[in-house]
This record gives sequence, C-alpha cells and structure tokens, in this order.
Amino acid sequence: MDSLLKTDVITGVRRLFYMVTPNETSAEHVADVPNYMQESAVFFFVAILLEVAVVLIQGRENVVRLADGISSMTAGMFMMLTAIFIKGFDFAVFGWLHQTFRSVNLVWDSPTAWFLCFFGVDLCYYWFHRMAHEVNILWAAHQVHHSSEDYNLTTALRQSILQRLTSWTFYIPLAPFIPPSLILVHSQFNTLYQFWIHTELIDTLGPLEYILNTPSHHRVHHGRNRYCIDKNYAGTLIIFDRMFGTFEAEKRDDKVVYGLVHPLESYNPLYTQFCHLQWMWQRVWEVDGISNKLSVVFKGPGWDQGKPRTGLIQDIPDIHHPQPKYDPKLPLWGSVYICAHFLINFLVFHFYSEGSGNLNQLSALLGMVYMIYSFTCVGAICDLKWYAPLLESARCLVVLATLTVFDDSMVAFTKLDSVIFTAVRAVFLLSAFMWLPQCIQRFANGKSKRE
Repeated sequence: MDSLLKTDVITGVRRLFYMVTPNETSAEHVADVPNYMQESAVFFFVAILLEVAVVLIQGRENVVRLADGISSMTAGMFMMLTAIFIKGFDFAVFGWLHQTFRSVNLVWDSPTAWFLCFFGVDLCYYWFHRMAHEVNILWAAHQVHHSSEDYNLTTALRQSILQRLTSWTFYIPLAPFIPPSLILVHSQFNTLYQFWIHTELIDTLGPLEYILNTPSHHRVHHGRNRYCIDKNYAGTLIIFDRMFGTFEAEKRDDKVVYGLVHPLESYNPLYTQFCHLQWMWQRVWEVDGISNKLSVVFKGPGWDQGKPRTGLIQDIPDIHHPQPKYDPKLPLWGSVYICAHFLINFLVFHFYSEGSGNLNQLSALLGMVYMIYSFTCVGAICDLKWYAPLLESARCLVVLATLTVFDDSMVAFTKLDSVIFTAVRAVFLLSAFMWLPQCIQRFANGKSKRE
C-alpha cells in the first residue's frame, strides 16, 4: 500500500495555492490526471493541526472546536466516499462533447489551452456557486458547506455528497473547446485553492484583494449577517464577483457571524447532508398549485408566495456578533475518545479509498456502510444523544468480531503488520467495555419507563 505522502512537501504545498505550471500538470487523457485532491489529504490534515496550534498559542476562543471540526472533516470524507461510486460519468460526457462538437483545435499540452481553461473553469465555478445559492434544489446540497458555525480550515472540507451530481453540468460549455483532461486538472486545483482561504488567521492580502479570492472575501461569503447574504461566489479570482455585482467587502465594524440563517444544531452527518431535502419535501406538500410547488424546488431558498425569486433580505434575521453557537459539552474522556476513534476511522478511510478498486462490489459497499455508520456514531456522541452508547458499543463489538475473523485478509489488504491489528482489537475491546455500563443503564431506564 502506498504511503500517506504522495508527493514531496514543497510540491504539495504549492498545489494548495494553485502555484503550478502547465508542464507539470497537463495530461493527454483524463485517466492520466492524478487525483490531486486525494494526494493533498495529508497536507490538509497537517495544515489543520498547524492552525489549531496557532489558535492555542494566540489564546483565541471558539475558532476551532473539536466536535464541529470532526463534523466538517466527516462531511468531506462522505463526499469522497460517494465520489468513488459515481466518478467517471461526467468526464465521459465531456469527452464525447469534445470529440463531437470540437470547434477549436486546442491541444492538451498547449500553455494557451491551460490558461484559457484556468479562466474558463473559474467562470463556470462562479455560476455554479451562484446558482447553488439561488436555486433551492441546488442549495439543498450546498447548504452542507455553510452549516458550520465556525470558520477554519476544517470548514473547507465540509462538503455535500449530492453536489457532484449537478455541479459538473456547469462546465459543459467548456467541453467543445477544452480537452477534458485540462478541465479535470483545473477543477481540482480550483477546489484545492479554496482550502486555505477558510481561516480567520489571515487578515487581508493588500493589492491581491482586488484580483484573488482571499480569506477576507470568503469570510463574507460564509456569513449570515444581512450584508453577507449571497455575496462573493468566487473560486480563485474575485474579478467575476466584481463584474457581475455580487462583491461585498468585509466590514470591520460588523464582525461576520458564520453558519446558516437557521442553524442545524446537530452533528449527525446524515442529518447535515439531507435535512434541507426533507424541509423542501414538506414545503412542496404544504403549498397549493403546481406553479408554487415548482417554485419551492427551482426558486431561491428564501422564496415564498408573493415574494421575489430569491426572497426578501428583510426576511433574514438581522444578527450581529457575538451569537451563541450549538456546543454540547463533552467530558474530557469523551473528547479523547472521539479523537482516537476519528483517527482510526481516518486511516480506515485512507486504506479504503486507496484500495477500493481492488474490492468486489459487496466489500466496497460494506466498507462504505461501515464508515458512514462509524461517523454517525461519532456525531451521536458529540450531540450527547441518549442512544449514543448503544450505537457505539454495537459498532465496537462488530469491528472486534470482524478483525478477529478476517485478520489475515486485513493484513494482506493493508500491508500492515499483524501487531497493529492486535493493538486495534485491544482498543475496540476496551471501548466496548467502557460503554457497557452506560448501555445497561439505558436498558434499565427504558424498562423502568415501560413499567
């Protein structure tokens, strides 16, 4: 199994800032384009740890919170998990369009094509991002990214598992002109660039603020203050917001309050992903007439009968900093526990995503179900749900049994020493016993209530 570090440190850091050249990133075929997102995972993790260290040194409060950060990173892994099962269709369409309707002979190794694709992808991203805020069915996916009440590097990883189903369609206008391999390259780097701008530690970047999307600009985009709503849709360049009238500068006298207009108040990863779809379904049944039902789906999330397509700004709560955050308090042992098990789940995710191509469909599906269930257990613990001990103890016992029965297969698949699996089994055995008293208490309380 390949190591976690896929490239040298300098190259990995350069990629996060889009500091790459046509020569090193151009490829003739889509299959030849590296998975830059996956190769950057370890750099995401290290950067997050560095941000946490700086926050602790500076003594800042509520910038990085454990449960919220884990919730964000979980959403990112959910997105990458589902991408394993749906990847390829979008670029197959791009390839067909390019072969059928190609009108300009731009070759894959042309610097001109590379730079045209850079601007083209960024423009298409702007319109996708804008529509994701102005069309309710698209917002149902994109709201996941805005659901954190914190703004830090983990927030960049908070992504929807549904967004990929529609986002690729906004790049179709490029397909007749640009080789699909270049679209794949720049769509990845456009996303990678947006990782580092999710931070409060960088104030402004001087003259670069006029051209580039920066932490200051993107803080506004993530705000729920009235002046922040539906502003700064940029990916890499802020120039398109300035051109199309959606730019708003950060106000020093009105500190940004992050999150959704109506906060979710949950760390349940499945609820975070699908709650807005549930709300839309209820609204469709509540309103009368086919026109109004279609408006619920295809107009803005703030639309209501008799109001403009995107709603009224007066309907947005007029809030100002500071605002209370959803923050259930875990005991110290609970924080240590979810850190340890999240790290184990992160490593499981790494080996799964690396080796999923070698698994049969049933094994791949079971692996995905396990990770979704595991992260749901972590969310229940963070939410202090009464059923969390039952879910988590069941998970620990299932993992313990699986590792015991399939020990040789696990060693062969991961290329890890069997001693490591012995240690992991010990962790899950100890964890199961730790939850046992609470499970007994839950059953006793349930029996008392029934009697």
